[in-house]
Amino acid sequence: MSRLPFYLIVGLLMAVGIGMSVHRHVQFEVPWTQGEQRTVWEVEAIIDFTALGNPVRVDLALPQHQRGYRLLTENTASPGYGLSFLQDETGRRAQWSIREAAGSQQLYYSARLLVTEDRRQRELPTPPLREITWERPYDTAAAQVIERAWARSADPHTFARELIHDFSEDRQGENARLLLTQFERSTLLVRLLNQADVPAREVSGLLLEDGRRRQTLTPWIQVFAGDDNWALFNPTTGAQGQPENLLLWESGGRAVLEVQGGSNSRVTFSMLSRNQPAAAAVRSQLADDTLLNFSIHSLPLEEQALFQTILLIPIGALVVVFLRIIVGIKTSGTFMPVLIALAFIQTTLPTGLIGFLLVVAVGLVIRNYLSYLNLLLVARVSAVIITVIAIISIFSVLSYRVGLNAGLTITFFPMIILAWTIERMSILWEEEGPKQVLIQGGGSLVTAVLAYLAMNNPWIRHITFNFLGVQLIIMSLILLLGNYTGYRLLELRRFKPVTED
Repeated sequence: MSRLPFYLIVGLLMAVGIGMSVHRHVQFEVPWTQGEQRTVWEVEAIIDFTALGNPVRVDLALPQHQRGYRLLTENTASPGYGLSFLQDETGRRAQWSIREAAGSQQLYYSARLLVTEDRRQRELPTPPLREITWERPYDTAAAQVIERAWARSADPHTFARELIHDFSEDRQGENARLLLTQFERSTLLVRLLNQADVPAREVSGLLLEDGRRRQTLTPWIQVFAGDDNWALFNPTTGAQGQPENLLLWESGGRAVLEVQGGSNSRVTFSMLSRNQPAAAAVRSQLADDTLLNFSIHSLPLEEQALFQTILLIPIGALVVVFLRIIVGIKTSGTFMPVLIALAFIQTTLPTGLIGFLLVVAVGLVIRNYLSYLNLLLVARVSAVIITVIAIISIFSVLSYRVGLNAGLTITFFPMIILAWTIERMSILWEEEGPKQVLIQGGGSLVTAVLAYLAMNNPWIRHITFNFLGVQLIIMSLILLLGNYTGYRLLELRRFKPVTED
């Protein structure tokens, strides 16, 4: 029978698992390791204006995902105002409204932004060219400035750079000085670029500096040479490119703040930088489940804590499969060591080992007495279960009385599994002797300890909880191990006499 379908299934599981994990790491920047730190900026915008006693509507441009920054959360404080978040082709805006307001007003908007390694440039639609008209003699001055910069350029970006340099202090001519008396520098540059058939617009950015207060936005020039080919220019220095600490707050060419029904409006910004664990920084985004971003972060915290433990079981299963199939360790029950390892996670390893040995030892003594009563299997196992519960209760009370609170955690042991373990070991003792009991009991304990060490590893806990694709990878590895039919490692000792000869 062909094994090709089997290997295709294993390969598909492996590929899907790896693909989901890599997508989650790249797209949502979930870290591979637990200790990674990320820089998060907390930016607060304060809107001040004087209401005139009429209906008021306030529109504020908002930041969005962009090169180097990802918006995590945003909050507002606006007592008595209605609030809506609007999205259109020019970007995102917050709109406050109230039927009547008078006097000094303050509105607050705060955002948390994650500094990312993503340096890809967003594709933006090319803004339409505006028809430019000038009064005399500004038309002649504008034409001459454009002609001079055009002659020294080769494309829209070099033309914009030369044009800005012509307005610098050391290269500023009479025509440039004349135009600056009529227009602001950034507005003037956009008009000149549009007149030269170069699509451009003025955008507003916030220079992020830790601990700064009462900051304002600075104008920048966005010059287009195609939808996916645009560059940012400093209108003062002519420097091309977006600085690392520049957050584009408004990039649609509209006003940052619009107030209807008020006067003397302004917006100022305060900012603070913090370092956070990377997993905590991106947790708010992980709750948005999609087909490729399937996770359990959308569940309540109580259920998340439960699944954090459940998702470790496949790791324990992989350890058991490897030790039984490849190494050849015998255990009492197939996956009993995994459940014991889960109990060790709750009790800590030393307490768990002592508790396990005590319960099993006392249980075997009592089970040995029950064998003389010739009870039926169901009644005998039920009696063992009650005995295990009684043993655990007695040990918990005694440990508490003597001040050993760690002994209380013995209640985390799976009582039904312990009862069946005692039953199987007792039968094994009667049929094959104490040697086999020690071999299988010791093998179970060694397997449980190794499974515990794997499941309790901080990196493994992080990976299994944050990357569900890992479950498919583990499944493919278990299927591959299940296809192994060779010798176990512990069986090779049978050939030791051959090597001696």
